[in-house]
Parts: sequence; C-alpha cells; structure tokens
Amino acid sequence: MTDSSAPPAETSTGPTGSALVDWDFAAAAASRLVPPGPRTGRGEIEGIVTELRSAADRAIDPVASTAQLQTPPGTPPALVVDRPGWIRANAASMGAMLEPVLDEVVERRRTADRARAEAKGRELQELGPTAQKVGSTITGTEVAGMLSWLSTKVLGQYDLAPQGNPRLMFVAPNILAAERELDVDPSDFRLWVAMHEETHRVQFTAVPWLREFIIGRARSIGTEIMPEPDTMGERLREIATELPGVLRGETDITQVLATPEQRERLAEVTAVMSLLEGHADVVMDEVGPSVIPTVATIRKRFTERRKGAGGIDKILRRLLGMEAKMRQYRDGAIFVRAVMDQVGVEGFNRVWESPETLPLPTEIADPQAWVARVHG
Repeated sequence: MTDSSAPPAETSTGPTGSALVDWDFAAAAASRLVPPGPRTGRGEIEGIVTELRSAADRAIDPVASTAQLQTPPGTPPALVVDRPGWIRANAASMGAMLEPVLDEVVERRRTADRARAEAKGRELQELGPTAQKVGSTITGTEVAGMLSWLSTKVLGQYDLAPQGNPRLMFVAPNILAAERELDVDPSDFRLWVAMHEETHRVQFTAVPWLREFIIGRARSIGTEIMPEPDTMGERLREIATELPGVLRGETDITQVLATPEQRERLAEVTAVMSLLEGHADVVMDEVGPSVIPTVATIRKRFTERRKGAGGIDKILRRLLGMEAKMRQYRDGAIFVRAVMDQVGVEGFNRVWESPETLPLPTEIADPQAWVARVHG
C-alpha cells in the first residue's frame, strides 16, 4: 500500500534493454511490409537456389588460392533465403548485437530517474509490462521499416550471428533483380557475388579472433555513442541541426551522432570495415576471367549501379550510413591493391596476425605507412 500523503512516484523504464525493442515484432512487421521480389516462375526460383548453392561451393577453392586463406572444414554450407528469411536472421543478430548496448541505456536511464526521484523525495516506480510492451512495439515498428528496406538491397552476407552460429547467406530475389537490371550473364554474376561473400567467410573463419573483435568493438562504440540521459535534449538539437547536411551528402550519419572522441573510435572500426570490404572486392576481381569470363563487364556495370541511386533511395542510404559503406569498398580496395603491389599477397596477409596489425585510419589512405609500420 502506498502512503497517499507521499509525493507521486516517478516512473522508470523496464528491467532490461530487451524491453526497448520487440525484435520478433520487428521481424514479423518487416516481413509483411517487404515486396516479394521479381516476378518469376517456380522453376526459375528452384534453379537460382540450386545455382547459388553450387556457386558458394565453387567459390571456395578460387578464393582460398587467390587470398591464400582457407575456410576450415566443417564450416556450415551457404544458406539461400528470400527477403523475409534475411529479415528474420538479421533481426535476431541485431538483437543479440545490441542487447548489451540497450541494457546499458536502460541502466543509465534508471540511474538518472532514481536520482531525480530521490531529489524530489519520491519513490521510483518501474513501468509496468503493458507500458513496456507498447514502447517496445513502437520501436519495433521503426526497426521494421529499416529492415524491410535493407532486405531489398543486400545480395549476400556473412552473418556474424552474435547469438549463435555464423553463416554465409544469399538473398535470391535481390540477386535475380540485380542481374536483370545489369543485364549480365546470370551464372557469372552469381559466382561473382559468391566470391565476394566467400572472401568474407574466409576472413572470419581463417582468422579466429576477428569475429569477436568486430562484435566487441561494435558493442563498445554503440554503448559509448548513446548520449547520457541528462544530455539527450542537447544531442537531439545538435542532430536536428546537422541532419540537412546528411541529406545533402555533406557528412554521414555516424559523424552527426558521435562526439569528436567517439569519431576517433568510429574511424578505427571504419578502417577495419574498409579493409574487409576492399579485400573482398579485390579477391572477387582477381579470380579473373578464367573462372568468371565476363568479370570485367560485371564489375563495370555494378560499379555504375552503386553510383546510380537517386531520390528517396539516396536519402535512405545516407540516413542509414550506406553512402559511407560505398566509400569503404573503394578506399579499402585501393589500400589492398597498393599493399599487394608492394609486398605481395603473403605480405598483405600480415594484416590478419593480430588487432595490432590491422590498418589504422590514417593508413587506409596511406598504404605505404602500413607497410612501413608492419614490415619495417
């Protein structure tokens, strides 16, 4: 029973970060929102699924030979999914990746609410299950919109799966749509995509420490970038002021969200992601016409496609930081090719020795500096 003469209770958030986002609802809502993909017959669907599985297997040896890295035996085979399948997998992975970050957000908010309540002589009262459910559903709806849009863009992915077993996956309707749009040889294009994704798989399976390193850094920066409750209003005003610049392409969303100190940490992770994406691009092209006869045509048309987003699509790319991802492909590939030209593939592969041999942010734009630091 509450003393009716006492000041009213202050209300705080629920017990864990899982109350902030209903990931199951987000996955279900996104799956309902997303269009199914290009119209095609059942026979063609079965054909592309079979060929993508075959392409994943056929990519293993050329990638291993070109990258001089080997996917260990026993690695799960590639999974071919539709858009809802990609959504479900990524909702689960995002939830697992962000759970510690959201737990920290909830704890910060609870601590701030408790301090305010004590200052006013009030008792802190947690939000009830119904209020928590409403809040997590609203946030889940917002996440659903993002997942729905992204699920139409991704061709393939090595899912790091913080909650379970990592796996290579291909999004069949998106690959079909891309090869039709580019008017390229379907078999060559499917194998070319498989080369890129197999390179990602070999990066994370041949380099045992890399997966946990990426997950740990992402969680750490996610926690740091969340504003403290008492500075939330100020940060929202800053973001609102900078948002027009994001939409015009003058800056990217991560630069708006982060403080100068956090931008330094973000730059470190961006350098690693540039390395991974650039390395995959280089390997998929270095495999060459002996394996993919039309590789030059595919690369030319695909590069033009990356540049070609317009209108609302370009705005969404900027808001989600995908414009920055496009720069990662370009900058990383330049770095990888320059290093390989100087010290060969074996010399380049020293990047995988430890976190200390990964390129620094300044070295992505100055490959010679990395060579000097690592090779002496």
